[in-house]
Amino acid sequence: MSDPSPPSTSGTVEADIAVDVLVIGAGGCGLVAAIAAHEAGADVAVVEKGHAIAGNTSLSSGSIPGAGTRFQVERGISDDPARFAADLFRVSGDHDAPHLTQRLAETSAELVEWLVDTAGVDLELIDTYRHVGHSVHRLHAPRDKRGTTLMEDLQREVERREIPIAFGNPATSLITAEGAVVGAQTENNRRERVRISSKATILAVNGFGRNRELLRRYCPIAVEAEYAGAATSEGEALRWGLGLGAATGNLGAYQGHASFADPHGVLVTWTLVEKGGIIVDASGARIADESVGYSAFAEQELRRAGPFYVIYDAAICDAVARNQEEFGKLVEIGGAVAADDAEALAARIGFDPSVLADTLGAARAAATGDAPDRFGRTAWGNGPLGQPLRATRITPALFHTQGGLAVDATGRVLDVDGRPIPGLFAGGGAAAGISGRQGSGGYASGNGLLCALGLGFITGRAAAAPVGGETRREAS
Repeated sequence: MSDPSPPSTSGTVEADIAVDVLVIGAGGCGLVAAIAAHEAGADVAVVEKGHAIAGNTSLSSGSIPGAGTRFQVERGISDDPARFAADLFRVSGDHDAPHLTQRLAETSAELVEWLVDTAGVDLELIDTYRHVGHSVHRLHAPRDKRGTTLMEDLQREVERREIPIAFGNPATSLITAEGAVVGAQTENNRRERVRISSKATILAVNGFGRNRELLRRYCPIAVEAEYAGAATSEGEALRWGLGLGAATGNLGAYQGHASFADPHGVLVTWTLVEKGGIIVDASGARIADESVGYSAFAEQELRRAGPFYVIYDAAICDAVARNQEEFGKLVEIGGAVAADDAEALAARIGFDPSVLADTLGAARAAATGDAPDRFGRTAWGNGPLGQPLRATRITPALFHTQGGLAVDATGRVLDVDGRPIPGLFAGGGAAAGISGRQGSGGYASGNGLLCALGLGFITGRAAAAPVGGETRREAS
């Protein structure tokens, strides 16, 4: 992919359209930012290079962590931002954006409740299992655990507010004047140039997971992983920001997923593992502690040759298929190999039956507490796997990058001297994330949507704040 055009600079901005806040990208971050800015009284427009609502939020389970929400209180769960931040730091270790970890943890409960009460998103607390990295139940998701459902709710609210979204209208460069970002040049469906001026511009275009050149430069460990993220994650925000002298952070971090169905090409829910499933390599042996989570475990797989299989029992399969539609569809199309016992399963997937039997026997002994697990796993969900058995062939995947432009606690993009670049904000995959500096091991469940929706919420409000006087309209 060639570099986008460099920023355009002029003393006088000639524009075809003028708005208070321009949002570039119509994923989860962009739609939340647009709603938040509109609620704060700004005139908002969104441009999106794709031809429909998409992005990594759509590909997710729609799970958003919130600490101290009313939904937790209703279930008798005690939680607070300090506990949440401590959980996040325990997983991520030190990184370049600790202020964002603190701010996002502090904002998380307000975000979840605002999504429900103001943005019209239907969410419920997931309390049937605890997600990777969290010491209490704090993830909130649509009832069907589908990111597309979350996005449909957000789009419905954007349409209700009559916020325009220009699909198929990519931003090709940022416009600057006297050191400030004052809008963007875009291209409409007729490939005509359209210049949009704005008092604030929010970069919500996601990361650079689909750009192999940028991956090789900044996140080389993920280059060989199957890419399972949005096709539009091509790194424009990073290139534009670097062209303006922006600082960056955590560029070597990424969200991996150890369980990408092969050859079906869909993410296989980690709930299978959280309920007691195991992952084996081509010999039928386990390779590490699966409870480290889908992102950290992906790195374990990338160091080895596949194929890999997630093995679980029929009870887990049936329970998860009932509650997670995407997995149910995978089962329907033959993505779960069925067998009565280890010997029959080994025959079906080409394993040495004695190796697989030994692997399952050791895992069952660890799950019952009869013997320590050789890899140190202590969390076994429902307990030892029963029979009949199920297996799904998987491969490690890159879902999205977790590094990006350095931003302050309000989402303003910072230059290499730590000063805000006037008029420019970033969120989601465009901004430095909170999942560590390098690799996939620093990712806690929900980090991606916490940064996407959380920074969308924060930047939308902050970007609307300069709008005042006669230019400010009444908030809907």
